[in-house]
Amino acid sequence: MQLRQVLFSQGFGTRRECDALIQHGLVQVGERLVDDPHEDVDTTGLVFSVRGQAWPFHERALLMMNKPPGYECSRKPKHHPSVMSLLPAPLRNREVQPIGRLDEDTTGLLLFTDDGALIHKLTSPKWHVPKVYAVTCAEPVSAAQIDQLLGGVVLHDDPLPVRAAACEATGERGLLLTLTEGKYHQVRRMVAAAGNHVTALQRVAFGALQLPDDLRSGQWRWVEREA
Repeated sequence: MQLRQVLFSQGFGTRRECDALIQHGLVQVGERLVDDPHEDVDTTGLVFSVRGQAWPFHERALLMMNKPPGYECSRKPKHHPSVMSLLPAPLRNREVQPIGRLDEDTTGLLLFTDDGALIHKLTSPKWHVPKVYAVTCAEPVSAAQIDQLLGGVVLHDDPLPVRAAACEATGERGLLLTLTEGKYHQVRRMVAAAGNHVTALQRVAFGALQLPDDLRSGQWRWVEREA
């Protein structure tokens, strides 16, 4: 692939802007400065740098973030800043989007991609991809409430019971709750329907991916395999 096309595909601007970056000596491939936009490069395992910042080539982007509170999972936020503002410009330019949105008060594992097929796979109800949440409740959690969440609770806008795929206590006021569907504010509404109230909510796993202990709030990193 020509170097200009590499930069364009990775979100470093228009083709003309990518040409200018290369021609002005701002792009390296490995340790080598390249000033010819038309030079062919092998994208297998490619790591290039722009203005001294290393950047791995990904045909399709997949990344995770430890979402902090106070951010909306929208490109056009209404009341809070967008999580997109926490990503570097190349990722915003290539239009990655959140998979399975978290509300502004919910923290934890948030995935982003520009792969439409992967978005469908991870969010379609027919695939039953599990999402695990660490829940802090206002009141002590009872065995009866856990039984309700596992057996099914009725939400005001859905006549059919909604069940947790798994649910266990993690302390007097804590729950580890697994869902395989994604209704609006589902965890908060389910806990309320069981007679309690969520005071803090963190997603700790999505499919096969878990929130790393060393990924601090607001940080992101590449994911090298699918969830």
